[in-house]
Amino acid sequence: MSVLLKRNIKMYFKDKINFLLSLLAIFIIVALYALFLGNVWGDAQLRALPEADVLRQSWLTAGILAVSTVTTSMGAFAVIVDDRVKKINKAFYASPIKRRYITGGYIFSAFIISLIMTAVSAVLLGIHLIAIGGSLPTLPDFLKIIGIVLLSGISGTAMVCFIVSSLKTHSAFGTASTIMGTFIGFLMGIYLPIGVLPEAVQTVIKLFPPSHAAMLLRRVLMQTPIANSFEGIPAEYVNQFEESMGVVFRFGDFEITPVLSITALIVCSLIFYALAIVNMRKPGK
Repeated sequence: MSVLLKRNIKMYFKDKINFLLSLLAIFIIVALYALFLGNVWGDAQLRALPEADVLRQSWLTAGILAVSTVTTSMGAFAVIVDDRVKKINKAFYASPIKRRYITGGYIFSAFIISLIMTAVSAVLLGIHLIAIGGSLPTLPDFLKIIGIVLLSGISGTAMVCFIVSSLKTHSAFGTASTIMGTFIGFLMGIYLPIGVLPEAVQTVIKLFPPSHAAMLLRRVLMQTPIANSFEGIPAEYVNQFEESMGVVFRFGDFEITPVLSITALIVCSLIFYALAIVNMRKPGK
C-alpha cells in the first residue's frame, strides 16, 4: 500500500492544473464571503462588538479549514478516475494486493494531500488573523485543532472516495467536482450562519457528519474571541449567538456534545471506507 500511496501523491503534485484547482476552491470560498456574504455580519450590534473583525475571521477560518479537508481530497482522487480510464486499475487488481489495500492507498494518499493543502490554508488564514489583531491559539487549543483536522480529513476523504469510486470518466469526475465544490460549503454551514437558514436546512446541516468538524473547529477557534467580544453580556445572548453561528448544534433543548460529534466523524469514516471497498470490488471497477 505504501508504494501506491507514494505514487498517488507524486501524481497529484505533478498535475499542476489539478493542484491549482484544488487551491482555487478554497480561494473561491474566501472571495464569495468577502464580496457577497460579509453582510451577514451587517447587524449594527454585531459590528459594534469589541474585536468583531477577529470574531468574524475566526468563524470563517474554522469553516475554511473544515471544508478544505474535503474539497482538496476531491482533487486528489482524480487519480482513481485516471487509472480507470487508462485501465491501470486492472493491473492493480490482477496483482496479489488485496483490494482493501488498494482502496487504502487511494484514501490515505488523498488524506495526506488534504492535510498538506489544509496546512497551507491554515498558515495563510493565521497570518491574516494575526494581522487584524487576533492571537495564536494556545498549545492545548493547537493540539485540538490538529486532532479535529486529522479526523475531518480522514472522514472527508473516505466519503469522497466512495463517491469517486462510482465514476468512470473524466467528464463525470469534473461534474461531480463542480457539484461538490458548490454544495459542500453550504452543507457544512460555512457560507451563512445556520441561524438565518430555514429549520429544515438547519437540520440537514446538523445531520451532515462533515459539518461537525466545522462546529468543533469553531468551538476552539472562537472560544477566546467570543469571551472577549461578549464580556459583560448576559449568557443567554452568548448562547443565542453560538447557536446561530454554528458554534454549538442543538435539537430543541438537546445539545450535541463534542464527544457525539467526534463519534459521528469516526462512524462516517468507517462506513464510507467500507462502502468504498465494496464499490471497488464490483466487476468493471
